[in-house]
Amino acid sequence: MLKAGVLGAGHLGKIHLRLLKQSENYELVGFYDASEKQAKAIAEEFGYQLFNSVEELIAAVDVVDIVTPTFAHFEVAKQAIQAGKHVFIEKPITNTVEEAEKLIELANTHNVKGQVGHVERFNPAYTSVSKKIDNPMFIEAHRLAEFNPRGTDVPVVLDLMIHDIDAILSVVHSDVKHISASGVSVISETPDIANARIEFENGCVANLTASRISLKNMRKARFFQKDAYISVDFFEKKCEVVKMKDAPEKPGDFDMILQNAEGIKKQIYFDNPEVPSNNAILDELDTFAEAINNDTTPIVSLTQGKKALEVALQIIGCFKDDQQQKA
Repeated sequence: MLKAGVLGAGHLGKIHLRLLKQSENYELVGFYDASEKQAKAIAEEFGYQLFNSVEELIAAVDVVDIVTPTFAHFEVAKQAIQAGKHVFIEKPITNTVEEAEKLIELANTHNVKGQVGHVERFNPAYTSVSKKIDNPMFIEAHRLAEFNPRGTDVPVVLDLMIHDIDAILSVVHSDVKHISASGVSVISETPDIANARIEFENGCVANLTASRISLKNMRKARFFQKDAYISVDFFEKKCEVVKMKDAPEKPGDFDMILQNAEGIKKQIYFDNPEVPSNNAILDELDTFAEAINNDTTPIVSLTQGKKALEVALQIIGCFKDDQQQKA
């Protein structure tokens, strides 16, 4: 079992502590949080060992689970990597692309593994169909959340949309060609609603919408590719796969047949996979342990985390360009 420690014991940090304690792949050694009052309360309530400093925790573990605010990711990850420790970093990987590149360089130098917490990659609705997504040419994603003051200190792109950015980059095997976007600040200092259009070199287009002031929660993505339509509901953990194939010469009474202007007939059929129940956060932590033990590349590598951040920051850059033009 790998000895693990958690840096940051806020809302998500407490979830990580509980799941690491449950995991068969880790021995939870303890945690550190910058808020002494909060840290002591958590230690007393749950019995986790509380460390007095970041340095003490890093020295005591094999794996550092970083669930601090984003602005602190780089410094603590840098310390952990330089000490030869593996790092799991919540999304987004860092504040800047330059910081992410530095962490990748350090991880290679010190021969340690790193994974970024893009948890939707482990959502059972997504994992059930991800291998069926093959060269999509149009993608539409909506990620809407009811208002929650927590997280409004960062743009909605880094808070919500980055989940879909990462998922899309993992299935579109092409470089980004062009990005256009717009965002609106409603009750925060940064955009609360955003829409982005990402065009790839291979012709694929992705249209993403994110909002944190919606009246209801929605997390859906739709992938359109040759002879198939794939829908993923990340929130309800459901998926749908609609495929087309050449129509049989003698269709059955209940077969759905389409005929185009050229007279070509296609049969529509459903190929919906079973969606197993899981805990996505536990799965991402456990697969990271497997990558360490088997010396394989983590499912969401530091490089992939950097690419998602890069696109997210380009989208945010579009907002700033738009504001300057209006000014």
